[in-house]
Amino acid sequence: MEHGAAPGLAPEWAVALEASGLGEAMRHSTWLYPTANLLHLLGLVLLVGSMVALDLRLLGVAAAVPAAALSRFLTPVAAGGLVLLLGSGFAMFAADAGPLAGNRLLQAKWALIALGIANALLFRWLWRERLAGWDDAAPVAGRAQAALSLAIWFAAATAGRLIAYY
Repeated sequence: MEHGAAPGLAPEWAVALEASGLGEAMRHSTWLYPTANLLHLLGLVLLVGSMVALDLRLLGVAAAVPAAALSRFLTPVAAGGLVLLLGSGFAMFAADAGPLAGNRLLQAKWALIALGIANALLFRWLWRERLAGWDDAAPVAGRAQAALSLAIWFAAATAGRLIAYY
């Protein structure tokens, strides 16, 4: 039986990716897919763990920890996690790109990731210079953005986990 979606059902780019050397290697190697899966999990822990800790701090939890210092420490950890997630996710997607390209949960996950990245970049642009002031009084708009960040990243992780079941 041939691998992938029925001809004409998957976008050409997804069929080409699945048929590529990367797609073939991901399907046929004993170690590549499981390694990518573990790296994806590590990236998820680094990104979401860092974002949860930082967002909770920005929402007022652990107020004794300076927000700016925590942000300086956790932002590179989260960025490293995101890089791991994107690279490993692309590799795993290549293994079954044809059928996965039309998966609504995967599409939702991608949209949520884009929204999460946009929210994080907007947050940095709006608040980076004023984070030291959050130790005294965090702006309501900034707290709302931190709460939105929590919701976005949990929704993206949830959508990602559900892909295997739907």
